[in-house]
Amino acid sequence: MATAQATPARPARAGARRGPLGALRDRPAAAKLLLLALVAAVVVPLVHGRWGGGVWPDALTADLSAPLGEVTDWIVSNRDSHPLFLYFFGHISNAVVLSVRGVYLLLLALGWAGVTVFAAAVAWRAAGIRLALTAGVSFLLCGLLGMWVPTMQTLALMVVAVLASVVLGLLLGLAAGLFDRVFRVLRPVLDTMQVLPAFAYLLPVVLVFGIGVPGAVLATVVYAAPPMARLTALGLRGADGGVMEAVTSLGATGRQRLLSARLPLARKELLLGLNQTIMMALSMAVIASVIGAGGLGDRVYQALSSVDVGAALAAGIPIVLLAVVLDRTTEAAGRRIGAEPTGPALLRGWRGWSLAALVTAAVTAVGRAADGQVWPDDLTVAIAGPVNTAKDWMVDHLYTGVPVVGGTADLAAHFTSGVLNPLRSGLTGLPWWSVLLIVAALAWTIGTWRTAATAVLAMAAIGVLGVWEPSMDTLSQVLAAVAVTLVIGFGVAVGAARSARLERLLRPVLDVFQTMPQFVYLIPVVALFGVGRAPAAAAAVIYALPAVIRITTQGLRSVDPAAMEGARSLGATPGQQLRQVQIPLARPSLLLAVNQAVVLVLAVVIIGGLVGSGALGYEVVLGLAQGDLATGLVAGAAIVCLGLMLDRVTQPTTRRQRQES
Repeated sequence: MATAQATPARPARAGARRGPLGALRDRPAAAKLLLLALVAAVVVPLVHGRWGGGVWPDALTADLSAPLGEVTDWIVSNRDSHPLFLYFFGHISNAVVLSVRGVYLLLLALGWAGVTVFAAAVAWRAAGIRLALTAGVSFLLCGLLGMWVPTMQTLALMVVAVLASVVLGLLLGLAAGLFDRVFRVLRPVLDTMQVLPAFAYLLPVVLVFGIGVPGAVLATVVYAAPPMARLTALGLRGADGGVMEAVTSLGATGRQRLLSARLPLARKELLLGLNQTIMMALSMAVIASVIGAGGLGDRVYQALSSVDVGAALAAGIPIVLLAVVLDRTTEAAGRRIGAEPTGPALLRGWRGWSLAALVTAAVTAVGRAADGQVWPDDLTVAIAGPVNTAKDWMVDHLYTGVPVVGGTADLAAHFTSGVLNPLRSGLTGLPWWSVLLIVAALAWTIGTWRTAATAVLAMAAIGVLGVWEPSMDTLSQVLAAVAVTLVIGFGVAVGAARSARLERLLRPVLDVFQTMPQFVYLIPVVALFGVGRAPAAAAAVIYALPAVIRITTQGLRSVDPAAMEGARSLGATPGQQLRQVQIPLARPSLLLAVNQAVVLVLAVVIIGGLVGSGALGYEVVLGLAQGDLATGLVAGAAIVCLGLMLDRVTQPTTRRQRQES
């Protein structure tokens, strides 16, 4: 009798073997949504029955206008007589004015030739001859454009603001890096300072210090200090444990460990913090022109008021040149830390700096002898006229009457009626509790319950502040602009990741667009699209695109070559490689690109209040224009909450990333 061979049983699927609970364990996102749905089924009827649906109920709103109005009245009444203003804020204001004036007079004493050679010498010692030539040519172009004096005014304000920001950031970073309790307290404060729109800083500063340079410098310091504090704390807390143990075992005191180990190990983070502080200070120095900072920012702001694209570009180019020189110099100095010294031995160390100082002094002396303190007027080139002529031609031929598309005015109208209006109507028409549920679902799916709680509390705070409807209007503009930014940015980044030539061609364009002041973007879009929400969205897209393209390109290029080679060996097409290999492996970078798009778009949409975007941006601008602390600060706080919520729903937590990896 033949023995029958037993047929092996087909293994059951894991979900069927373990039942519904096992299947949910394999799908944590589904389990979270199911739990949230169960909670909502119980809580929503109770909430709806008590407060109803629609917009945020008045019963849950706190009116802050009265107490903030009293604060405003007290400041205005006592600004010229109270000892706090006379003997504290007054001395700070005088110190700022004297410092900025002293730096400005020093720059004028050096003359245009001395400043140019000094900038080239510093760039040479920090980064090499190529960047020295870039620095020299950049300063010469500032004079050639007829912007030498405004450039020196902006540079003087920048020097004082950056020095104060670095000192303040270092002190905060040292405290946060050495003490855990201080770090936990400072972290949410720094988060808030970085999300708060620049205009919101200006209002309280103007109330205390008035219009002028002191308010502009101090607003810039508050805005630019957080990156220095963050990166200083990061560098100190990330110091190599082995090195610190070795230093401690040698009997070093706390001060010796800080000076001989922690700070040297954190040099790269410190230089990166300096780099970020410089860039943010330059950006804020331009925005602070609204309160009388002067310099290049004032020229840009005046051009915005008259929609003068040529004048805006003439003032915007020197800002870009300053940003590029400062950015490249600090970045190159950071790369040189720990590297082998290059160049002739006679020019290394103090000898090179001495030579640079001697050359600068000699050129300055020659320039003063030739009466060359200020750039000569007969060596300037006026570009405003040709640029405005080109702008007028574009407006005449693109604003309306273009075949098929109709023109930029029609595009703006279609975008407003077909995208912005439905989004705004949809968000404002949703019951307030459903918005909180959607935010909770998104944040909990991508992060943890703490992430979801933070996002929901941020949205609830918007309602409590009494600005629910304008916040939904702003949110609709942000979502529409982010969607356009991501579609264009991801498409361009895929091409740049596949073509090294395209990436090289894009790099200088992205550099210019990333360093151009936000105000400059508003002027051409207003000329082409008119005023309203569509121009603000267009400016936000242009401003956010460079960061999205850079981050996405870097993420796609950094995918493991072995994984790409394996996909190619299996016969995968380029599209399959992108969808099935590059995008999944580059997911953290793509999420970071989305996060940065949200943050940058939100910043420009708020500034769009100057060109009719309305909503929270208009509230901030109105509060600044009328000195209304309540209106400006409430809108600014709502923007912070909106930014915090968007950050939490677009950036996964570290724990979540570890689980997925």
